[in-house]
Amino acid sequence: MMKFVLFLLLPIYDVYGDCKQSPTTVSGSHAPKNVCSGELIFEEKFDKIDNGIWQHEQTLGGGGNGEFQWYSDDPKNSYVQDGKLHIKPTLLTDEHNEDFLYSGTIEIPPDKCTNKDNNGCKRTGNSRVILNPIKSARLNTVNSFAFKFGKMEVRAKVPAGDWLWPAIWLLPKDWKYGGWPRSGEIDVMESRGNRQLYAGNKNIGVDEVACTLHWGPDPAHNQWEKTHYEKNLNGGFDKDFHKYQLEWTPEHIQLSIDDAVVGTVTPPGGGFWELGNLQQTGMQNLWTNSKMAPFDQNFYIILNLAIGGTSYYFPDNTNNVPGPRPWSNAADNAMTTFWQGKGEWLPTWKMNTDDSHLQVDYVKVWAL
Repeated sequence: MMKFVLFLLLPIYDVYGDCKQSPTTVSGSHAPKNVCSGELIFEEKFDKIDNGIWQHEQTLGGGGNGEFQWYSDDPKNSYVQDGKLHIKPTLLTDEHNEDFLYSGTIEIPPDKCTNKDNNGCKRTGNSRVILNPIKSARLNTVNSFAFKFGKMEVRAKVPAGDWLWPAIWLLPKDWKYGGWPRSGEIDVMESRGNRQLYAGNKNIGVDEVACTLHWGPDPAHNQWEKTHYEKNLNGGFDKDFHKYQLEWTPEHIQLSIDDAVVGTVTPPGGGFWELGNLQQTGMQNLWTNSKMAPFDQNFYIILNLAIGGTSYYFPDNTNNVPGPRPWSNAADNAMTTFWQGKGEWLPTWKMNTDDSHLQVDYVKVWAL
């Protein structure tokens, strides 16, 4: 006689009790072994900089944007004070004389240099292209923590000072679909430190922060403008700490500031390829795995403070007070002319205060 067993359809729970399964995935040395829905899976309160969690990037390469800083692990550029991470820009001339910029050599040891692109490990200055005149820091969790799908919140205070460029963002751990921007980029927050940088009548300096997704089959077809959102605040985001938030699900990516939604991206059935109308390029669809591709893989967290650059993030046809942008984005000596204009921009950094620092109170990630 056959026996029938009745199975009840119940929520799926982990073998460890009340751990409800989550679509969130994680990797890295500080990722939890079990991911339970709704649980806090990453928390950094910055009692110190834990080098087991945060890797300092060390490169002269300019971050892919022709930026003017040297990313260093120097404790003068990244440190914890009163429970806050400070990323602070400093001048190379604090350590060397002015002539060093024009004739000296910086060489980062091969075992410490994290990006050799664009002479990132070794440079020698000359009269036309000087050495990177600013030192700063970029920290990431590439080896310690990466995640796919979840909720992230970073409480931070952006810096003020001309041509400062802070960012809180994520990059793919394994670059599943190839190099940038094929595998995506999530910018949770970026801003310009200028107190009075106007595009027309709009202040696009510290009065504005932006959230952006970068995605496309190649840099020429980057579709970021379709997933770019801005929020403005009279008086500036630099006056206080704000919460920069990401909600990333198998259906959408939502970006918020202080619990107010700034933008939501919900790709159609054909995914980001359809959203970008990329079928018109005649290229083969790179992202057929899911409608969220390339945002269907683990990403890691980055905190950094860049300076200037030639990628037009500091655009042409703007009006800056107290003085115009000292470099041309199209010039090969942009770093040199930036430095030569320090008489106008350096006083805006107020180096005897914390104004020019990116300050981070905490970073938290929850599973869906």
